[in-house]
Amino acid sequence: MTGAEYAVLREAKGAARDDQRRLAAVRRYAVLDTQPDGTFDKVASLAARIFDVPMATVTIVGEDRVWFKAAHGLHGIPEVPRDPGPSPCAFPSDDPYVLTDALTDPRGATDPFVRADLGVRFHAAAAITTADGYHLGTVDVLDTRVRRPTDVQLATLRDLAALVMDELELRLSALRTVAAERARRADAERLARTLQRTLLPPALPTVPGLQTAAAYHPASADEVGGDFYDLFPLDDGRWAFFLGDVCGKGAAAAALTSLTRYTLRAAAIYDPDPRAALANLDTVLKGEYQGDNPRFCTAVFGVLDAASDGSFTVTLAGGGHPPTLAVRADGTVEPVSTTGGQLIGLLPDPHFVQTTTHLAPGDTLLLYTDGLIEARTADGSMLGEEGLTRHLSAHTARGADGLLATVHKLFTDLGTGVSDDTALLALSVPSRRTPLPAQENR
Repeated sequence: MTGAEYAVLREAKGAARDDQRRLAAVRRYAVLDTQPDGTFDKVASLAARIFDVPMATVTIVGEDRVWFKAAHGLHGIPEVPRDPGPSPCAFPSDDPYVLTDALTDPRGATDPFVRADLGVRFHAAAAITTADGYHLGTVDVLDTRVRRPTDVQLATLRDLAALVMDELELRLSALRTVAAERARRADAERLARTLQRTLLPPALPTVPGLQTAAAYHPASADEVGGDFYDLFPLDDGRWAFFLGDVCGKGAAAAALTSLTRYTLRAAAIYDPDPRAALANLDTVLKGEYQGDNPRFCTAVFGVLDAASDGSFTVTLAGGGHPPTLAVRADGTVEPVSTTGGQLIGLLPDPHFVQTTTHLAPGDTLLLYTDGLIEARTADGSMLGEEGLTRHLSAHTARGADGLLATVHKLFTDLGTGVSDDTALLALSVPSRRTPLPAQENR
C-alpha cells in the first residue's frame, strides 16, 4: 500500500468514527421517526418564504437516509437516501452550504437532494449543530432553478437552524424532566391549566353591535402553549383586537406570551395604528431577548370602526401570521390576507402588511393560530388554508358562536391529527333579522 493510499484509508476510517459519534448524538435527541410537529413545520415554511423557493426541509441525517422532520413543498416524500460516508447534509461546514447550480458544481454528484431526482438545481443548508459540535441535520431550501442567495438570507437560515437546535435542546430537557418528575404529573397538569388560564382574558367584553366568541384548544394537558388573543376598547370609541402565537412551549413561552399581550395593549394606547402596534412589539421583543436566544411570535392586530348602518370597517396588520377569513352572509369564505408580513422579534428590519375589509350584517371574521391549518387529516397531509376554507364553505354557520362550533367539530373529526395548540377568535355582525346573542368566551 502506498503512502497516499494509506492516507486515504486512514481518512475514511476517521470519517466513519466521526459519523458514529454523530449518530450517537442523533440518538441522544430521540427525534428520528417522531410524529410531525407544528413548531418544525413553521421553520420549514418560514425558510421557504424567506428564500421564495418552492421546497424547504428540516432534516435529521441517519446512517443511510436524510429524514424530514418537516417538509414544505415535498408532499408524500418522508426522506431521501444517503450514501455511506460524508454527506453535505451530515458534514456541512459551520458556514451555510450553498449549491447555486447542481449542473455545474461537482458537489451536485454527492448531494442527496440532487441525487433523489427531485429536479433540484439550487440547494442551501445550515447545520443543526449540538453544543458539543455534532451536526444532527440541516435546515434546507431547494429550488428547481439556479439561485444566488443574499448574505442576509443565509444569515437568517443559520438563525433558523439555531432555533431548531434550541427547540431540540428544550425538548430533550423536557423529556428528562418528565422522566424525573413522573410521580408529580397530576400536580404539573393542574399547574399548566392554571397558568394557561392566566394568559387569556377570562371573558370577552361586550362590543355594541357585534357578537364575539373565542376558544382555545390545547394539544396537551400538561404543557403550556403560547397562543394568545384579546379584545379591548380604545379611547376614541373604536375597538382593538389581536391574536397570535409565540415560539416554543412551557414557562419560557408563558413569559413571552405575557410580555406580548401587555406590549400590544400598551402599544395600542400609544398608537392604535395596527402596523405601528406590531412594529412596537418587534422593538420590545428585540430589546428583551438579545444575543444567541432570540424569541419571536406571529400576530395579527386589528381595529374595528363601527358605521352608522351597523357595519364595521376592519383594519388589520399581520406579521408572519396565517390569513384571517371573512365568512360572508351568503356563505362565501374570503381570505383577508396579510401575506408578506414577517415574523415579529426575529428579523433585522421586518415588514408588516396592513389591509382593510368591511363587515356587513351577517358577516363573520375568523382569526386562528396555525395549529388549526397544520393539523393532519386522515391521509397524513396537513389541513392547510384551502382545507379550512372548504370545510367552512361546506358547513353553513350563523354568527360567531356557530362558526366556532363548526371549527370545534373539525377538531373532533381530525382527532389525533391535532399536534399544536390553537386559539380562535370570531367577530360577527348579526343579521338585522336576528337578535344579538349574548357574548361568550369558551
